[in-house]
Formats: sequence, structure tokens, C-alpha cells
Amino acid sequence: MRPWQIFAAYLALLGCPPCLEGHQARETKAPAVDMRNLKQVFLGWVDLSPDQWRTWGYESREEWVEIIKDLNLGFLSSCQSKYMTDRTVVGAKGKTDEGSSDYDLYVKFSNVGIDQDFYGIRLSIHFIDPKTNSEIATVPSRLYFQKRWFRFQLYMRAALDEVGKVLQREISRRR
Repeated sequence: MRPWQIFAAYLALLGCPPCLEGHQARETKAPAVDMRNLKQVFLGWVDLSPDQWRTWGYESREEWVEIIKDLNLGFLSSCQSKYMTDRTVVGAKGKTDEGSSDYDLYVKFSNVGIDQDFYGIRLSIHFIDPKTNSEIATVPSRLYFQKRWFRFQLYMRAALDEVGKVLQREISRRR
């Protein structure tokens, strides 16, 4: 093999999507269920661990709990005003709030954690029919992030904005 061929193979490996999995957003498969007609959406709680307050440089657990609450309220507001404007979106009031069967769709988040290398949020998204409590679609766990060089809280807001875009795309997808 010639040196330029080795170099070309090396460059091809560097661009390999699995190699870059944690560094960039990847598209997900379309949910098998058409969710365009589901107009009443209950948005679950993005459950960041309150016990990690020291890890992220906050003065107290209570301060971090307030940040988590603020991030969830901001995320709900973004979903209502930007990502799902054609739907009625109601959000969880806390991590144990799972809504009721009065909604057409329950969006649940699981495997939630903050990636310490990229300051993004890693989570899975589950679309659940609240009337039957059955999962109708899933977006597998992945990293959502928008790295910035100031204020940790802005990293988290940007990551949740990316989650909102995924919700918008998956729920409004045309078949």
C-alpha cells in the first residue's frame, strides 16, 4: 500500500460516524407511529441529579435544585412557544409528576445525565400513549449539547433547546 493510500484510509476512519458519536448530533430513525394528530402533550421532567450540586460548582444543593427547576420551566416554555406551537403542551411540576390520561401524548425522559466532557445533557426520549400507558416510539439515548465558554446554565439551556428541536421534528414529521 502506498503512503497516500494509508493517509486516505486514516482520514476516512477519522470521519467515521461511530467515531464521532459523542461529538455531534446524529439523526434518529423516524418513529413508527404518526404523532401529528396528537394535540394535547404532557412533557415530562428532565431529571438532573440534585446531588451533583458540588460537581457543577454551586454553593448549595438548594441552589442547584432551583437551577434544575428553572431549566425545566424554560424548556417547557420553549416547547410551548417555539417547538410545539400547534399543540397544547403542559409540563411536569416535578420528577414524580407523570400527568394523566387526559393527554394524547406523554413525552418521558430517561437515562438523564450531564456529560462532564462536553457539558451537554445525555438522555433518551420516550413517546407514551397515556391512555394505554404503552410506549409508541423512542429516540435512543444521545448527547444534546451546545458548548459555550461561559455560564454552565447556558450549556444546559442550549442542550434542552436541541432536545426541543428533536421533539418538534419527531412529533410533527410528515409521512
